[in-house]
Amino acid sequence: MTTIDTRPIDEARLEAFVGQAVTDLGAAISGLLLHIGDRLGLYKAMAGAGPITSATLAARSGTAERYVREWLANQAAGGYVSYNPADRTFELPPEQAMVVANEDSPVFLGGAFESIASCYADHDMFVEAFRTGAGVGWQEHDDRLFSGVLRFFRPGYAAHLVDEWLPALDGVLGKLRAGASVADVGCGLGASTIIMAKAFERSTFAGFDIHQPSIVAARKAAAEAGVDQRARFDIATAKELPGTGYDLVCMFDCLHDMGDPVGAARRIRQALAPDGTLLLVEPQAGEGLEHNLNPVGRTFYGLSTVICTPASLAQEVGLGLGAQAGERHLGAVLREAGFTHVRRATQTPFNLILEARP
Repeated sequence: MTTIDTRPIDEARLEAFVGQAVTDLGAAISGLLLHIGDRLGLYKAMAGAGPITSATLAARSGTAERYVREWLANQAAGGYVSYNPADRTFELPPEQAMVVANEDSPVFLGGAFESIASCYADHDMFVEAFRTGAGVGWQEHDDRLFSGVLRFFRPGYAAHLVDEWLPALDGVLGKLRAGASVADVGCGLGASTIIMAKAFERSTFAGFDIHQPSIVAARKAAAEAGVDQRARFDIATAKELPGTGYDLVCMFDCLHDMGDPVGAARRIRQALAPDGTLLLVEPQAGEGLEHNLNPVGRTFYGLSTVICTPASLAQEVGLGLGAQAGERHLGAVLREAGFTHVRRATQTPFNLILEARP
């Protein structure tokens, strides 16, 4: 039954919220068009090209001019490209190119939009999950989630992991340079593992994930990168992590996805060498909801609703930690698992980096 709210309407507040909703409406459909432009290489064709007509862009990208013309109009209206009405040309500024065209840029977001597109494709599963409370396993998602997550996280890992995050850990950099044993738990398609293997030639790396297609892709990527002799990949859950005596275990943006994060962290502690270290990278978040009411929090809560929380609920225990757990909650999980030393090593606007030791 629908309840009618009889409180008086504040017209100014209503007008402001309609404006906000229309802005979001434009963003929602433009996100789809961004994903299309990403898939078709339209941004890459515009990057560094200067002013360009819709016909020239269509010819360069092998697409139909009439569709490209309408796409460019949307992009100009949203400020993603600039428009010169005198000669009807469009240009992708270098700042925008870093976000939508340059996959090596630390602020590239094409993969994020690809991931979100996969969630739209999976919306029937989410509706049913809301009704039943059941989980949605990682492997059940549209395939674009896996490639999108790789492309979303890899630029940040490439920019920060070797130069900032690992040096922020106590004594770890020296071990890696000398030759360390490293496990990357929840490695996905292997981006983080391969980045470390390329940087530290004396160390050995083992990536583990529950998703077989990702492991197959990670092995292929390691071979292409020339690091397959020191970076291997196998299927395993965190609670069944093979091996012991690891100098470093890494978990990149995955602990909150696990059904039993305490059990996973406990097994990792057992697998570490006595002086080993856990590097935990999680989404940046404040301690409470009121501290995350901002664009980054909005994005992460949205992704958590349809990716992270359903993944956890589909597993044993099903804690449903969520992507915005925050440092205090994550620290409590690690301490319950037996870690005695937990500290924030460093951070970025999108990442919280914790160091934990037995």
